[in-house]
Amino acid sequence: MYYSIGEVSNKTGIAISTLRYYDREGMFPNMERSHGGIRVFSDKEMATLRVIDCLKTTGMSIKDIKQFLHWCQEGDPSLVKRRDLFYERLEEVKKQIAALQKTMHTLNYKCWYYDTAVTLGNEDMVKNLPLEKIPEELRDYKI
Repeated sequence: MYYSIGEVSNKTGIAISTLRYYDREGMFPNMERSHGGIRVFSDKEMATLRVIDCLKTTGMSIKDIKQFLHWCQEGDPSLVKRRDLFYERLEEVKKQIAALQKTMHTLNYKCWYYDTAVTLGNEDMVKNLPLEKIPEELRDYKI
């Protein structure tokens, strides 16, 4: 199946300018063009975009994503490098998840804190609550 740049943008949520940038950077080396020179995205480019989005979400730079895509063009000789890259990205995502969980716990505590202050009508009352009056699952996140 083939898609226009507008269709790709609508399907993926990626700005047209970003899609053009990716193309200029050589991230779609075999992309076809119409007789008028207009980009024609195939399912292959759509799959590439999913990988680019995945790697970007892990915090990987465009430069490093381009390197990965270059390795893909090399074929089997780069299999180990590509596999290792994904294991590295997986570890990075695990770290990100741990950091987000810590943030979520702090936010849960603060939501409870302000809900309680609003209910009591006084923040000082919450500040002075003994530890046993704080829900057990939130006690470790008292700031």
